[in-house]
Amino acid sequence: MSKKIGFIEAFSIGVGGMVGGGIFAVLGLTIELSKGGAPFAFAIAGLIALVTVYSYVKLSLRYPSEGGTIEFIVQAYGNGIFSALVNTIMLFSYVIMLALYAYAFGSYGSALFAGSDIGWLHKTLSSGIIIAFVLINLLGAFMTGKAEDIMVFIKLAILLIFCAVGYFSIDWGHLALSQWTPLPSVMSGGFMIFLAYEGFELIANTARDIKEPEKNLPRAYYASVIFVILLYILISAVAVGNLSFAEAQNAKDYVLAKAAEPFFGHIGFIVIGIAALLSTASAINATIYGGGRTAYLIAKLGELPDSLEKKIKHGFEGMIIIGLLGIIFTTLFNLKNISVAGSLGFLIIFALVNIANFKLHKETKGNRIISGFGTLLCLGATITLISHTLIYSPKSLLTSGILLIAIGIFTVFYNLMKEEGNLISNYIDKRLERHEKRMMKKVEDK
Repeated sequence: MSKKIGFIEAFSIGVGGMVGGGIFAVLGLTIELSKGGAPFAFAIAGLIALVTVYSYVKLSLRYPSEGGTIEFIVQAYGNGIFSALVNTIMLFSYVIMLALYAYAFGSYGSALFAGSDIGWLHKTLSSGIIIAFVLINLLGAFMTGKAEDIMVFIKLAILLIFCAVGYFSIDWGHLALSQWTPLPSVMSGGFMIFLAYEGFELIANTARDIKEPEKNLPRAYYASVIFVILLYILISAVAVGNLSFAEAQNAKDYVLAKAAEPFFGHIGFIVIGIAALLSTASAINATIYGGGRTAYLIAKLGELPDSLEKKIKHGFEGMIIIGLLGIIFTTLFNLKNISVAGSLGFLIIFALVNIANFKLHKETKGNRIISGFGTLLCLGATITLISHTLIYSPKSLLTSGILLIAIGIFTVFYNLMKEEGNLISNYIDKRLERHEKRMMKKVEDK
């Protein structure tokens, strides 16, 4: 396969993955926890993502693979039960992201159609959109890359207009230090919505198909994360600056649409609401077909099939299972439960990726200080989030704990039941394996 992806396409994949629908879902939660400190909360979460990008750059250049994050885990920790466990955590993290996007779709849909968040309508819309895209994907009608590019452009255009116009009506008193919650709460607000940044790791899955990877991969990674950090800071500043905290609390599940009313009127509410529906629908579609399905294929086969036909054939049941789990999560759990579980999952995974680059520094030619710092940031954020949630929202933490225990039991049980081979192959991507063998042969021939 010829390399066709340039910087712009890779940048779009990263931005589209991050601004998929998370900002529409979690902004209200951040304002609730951080109040005037919401922009700082997004900046803190973004810093962790930005430092972790270093490890992704180094590992993507050394191990360009469609397996992405799980390939890095296997190369660093081997192909035993630990890597299988991490893949299962990642699979469920994608399910949680699916639930988050569906939850946001239900919130904004209910607000548009009924004027407020009506419980039964919210759940009906959340479940219905997942079912719709599972059926669409089973029929083979996955959105084309061009359609996704157009969706990313429309979404970003609306958000940038929202920021540009809303900036001039900000009441800066809402953002004053006196309006912040205590710093631990502000930081926890950032860590709880960390999952809004996870999408940059999708660039790793396309690393082998990027033109001039030594130049374009680092640029795409860093540019996409920095752009999204600045965008999130601006969006949160405009939202906080144009709404009272009481208004933000009352409309916390669709706060972005509410924040457009002071300067755009009711038409702004409708436009942002429609943008949220399109954005979250696009993210649901991509999650069902993309990341979640890939993690399911690795869990089932131990590797990614070599041909597109086999990927589609084996992926159908994965789409159905992921969709059903997504419906369970989005209907049974609230936004805080979903956000805590998702953010903890990706913080743990990103900590392991930083450790992987630390371990493989000779292979990746990486700086151990940077990857070590990234590890400490991820672990520190995990501990802070657990501590804060344990004090203020123990039920949310209980959900995450039960899920992690269930994942562990399932992975061990599945390992014991499997009759042949390891749970995961030495290489997730067969193209990478063939490349590595060719390189080893060249070394031996010398």
